[in-house]
Amino acid sequence: MLAKIMSYGLIGLSGYPVTVEVDISVGAVKFETVGLPDNAIKESRERVRSAVINSGFDFPSVHIVANLAPADVKKEGSIYDLPIAVGLLTAGGEIPVNESENWIILGELALDGSVRGVNGVLPMLLDARERGYKQVILPKENAAEVMYIEGITAIPVSSLSEAALFLRGIKKIQPQPFIEWHSEGAEYDADFALIKGQQSAKRAAEVAAAGGHNILMIGTPGSGKTMLARSIPSILPPLSGDEALEITKIHSVAGIVRGANNIVTVRPFRTPHHSASIPSLVGGGTRALPGEISLAHYGVLFLDEFAEFPKNVLEALRQPMEDGYITVTRTAAKAEYPADFMLVAAMNPCPCGNFGSRTKQCRCNKYQVERYRNRVSGPVLDRIDIHVEMTDVAFEELSSKQTGESSAVIRERVTSAREVQRKRYLNDGIMLNSQLNSKLIKRYCVLERDAEKLVELSFEKLNLSARAYNRVLKVARTISDLAGEINISRSAVAEALQYRAIDSKYWGE
Repeated sequence: MLAKIMSYGLIGLSGYPVTVEVDISVGAVKFETVGLPDNAIKESRERVRSAVINSGFDFPSVHIVANLAPADVKKEGSIYDLPIAVGLLTAGGEIPVNESENWIILGELALDGSVRGVNGVLPMLLDARERGYKQVILPKENAAEVMYIEGITAIPVSSLSEAALFLRGIKKIQPQPFIEWHSEGAEYDADFALIKGQQSAKRAAEVAAAGGHNILMIGTPGSGKTMLARSIPSILPPLSGDEALEITKIHSVAGIVRGANNIVTVRPFRTPHHSASIPSLVGGGTRALPGEISLAHYGVLFLDEFAEFPKNVLEALRQPMEDGYITVTRTAAKAEYPADFMLVAAMNPCPCGNFGSRTKQCRCNKYQVERYRNRVSGPVLDRIDIHVEMTDVAFEELSSKQTGESSAVIRERVTSAREVQRKRYLNDGIMLNSQLNSKLIKRYCVLERDAEKLVELSFEKLNLSARAYNRVLKVARTISDLAGEINISRSAVAEALQYRAIDSKYWGE
């Protein structure tokens, strides 16, 4: 007898339907799995056998063939355990055919018959909804991932026997309820009000957050670079429902969302160590999984000790920083992931960290300082819009009882500035000033006359490249948006130029 069960597969962030065909026939006792399965799927034969027996069902001593169609696409993972087992029970007459074929079924089986969670459920079911599928049986561990997907009836199960009883109509299981998205109640670990001093750096961070600009902080150890970086997510606008789902899709594929709260509610803040490899940062592995830059999508990628990262790793960031996505190609897989992140980098001015300190003597010679800073190449620096210097905080500022503006107050200004940008670029396919290309810069970065003269005077003096020049205009556009100005003023240009002025101090003329 032949049974057909609908399941799903995943290539990158794109789901596709997989038909699991299970055939039972008289012949040599054998259990075969075909349809380009990987090793995990081939091993499912033993998991399915044990799960079926330990769930109280008879395992037929016949010739069994499980085919995963389309047969020309590589299938990976343990996600097909449950559909193969349900197909086997359906083919053996334990489950009615007209019931089992109406559901998408996903899940890994343990040997005792319990159902374990799997990766990538959210992007699969979003694609399934687009194709018109409306019913899914999935692991209870993954149930919370689908609670924000409208139009899908999701039945969470904890065991093979529970799935079988449900399909036989013996046991009723309540579907996972749909919940309307809301962004209220997001909690943050840090707040700008707790940062003492560093007013210019806090202002630079606000400008960066308002326009989605990359920012580099350079300064002595203990000046507050890391604390400021960790506070930046608290001034970014709350996530929209679409943004939350897109981020969660990536995290679901990577397998880092599971349990009771399977939806990302705050913007990501990723902090890879400076020993990170290229695949861990941009994505890779045999299955072409997303890397840190994609896990930071719509959030912050914080690279502390920026100059300590291998040079080839930093160079690998150049293309995704420009394009907002990364294509990961491996021998057995190819995937494209979004990577629209805000880069926040922090570094010391020299190997010992004390260059420019008001309290400690630098122990590095000129050659050591130059070699250390030159680990960050000019093309990488050009792609970072805002460069800000941070120095030691004075005792008077540290001991002051006065607190600065809270993140909530700054977040309101940032959100208002981003709303201005969203409306401005509604028909241009972008959302933020940092995404402006040369054509759009010419259209939207209109300078007042005195501002234009200031840019002209500063171009050669600061030795700006064409890319750096465009980035100055984009930052000035953001500063004017924060001030509510239609055209870019001289003061906005002056502030934007200030964020490139330290280049000559640290990287020479």
